[in-house]
Amino acid sequence: MQPYLFAPWVWRDPTWLSAGDAGFDRVRDSAGAGERPDTGLIGYHVEATDGGIGKVDEDNAEVPADCLMVDTGPWIFGRKVVLPVGTVRRVDHEERKVYVDRTKDQIKDAPEYDPDDTDRDAHRQRTGDYYTESYRAVPPML
Repeated sequence: MQPYLFAPWVWRDPTWLSAGDAGFDRVRDSAGAGERPDTGLIGYHVEATDGGIGKVDEDNAEVPADCLMVDTGPWIFGRKVVLPVGTVRRVDHEERKVYVDRTKDQIKDAPEYDPDDTDRDAHRQRTGDYYTESYRAVPPML
């Protein structure tokens, strides 16, 4: 059996973000480096494999376009977490939900996002390494 290849920074199915979808809005990221198709997901509920974990946060533009900033609300003490877009299993625009293929605990144990940390590359590396290892240990249910 081949191991599951996980690409943390790549949408599995970019058609989820097509211009025809309700709520879709292409804008430039704050650095002007590229389009931000994910901004149409702000406010969407995020569902782990074992239940809801929060919503895509309005500060989503603070992270690279290949991540989603999720506000967990009171679930893990109001913490914001960064999910690589590769964790997204599917997007339901009618229900305004983003489904990820990790559990609440896997997300809770991910490296914490610190808006004051100036070393974004190090956080990105830690996050990518964490999720890549989580897929190596527990491949998604396909």
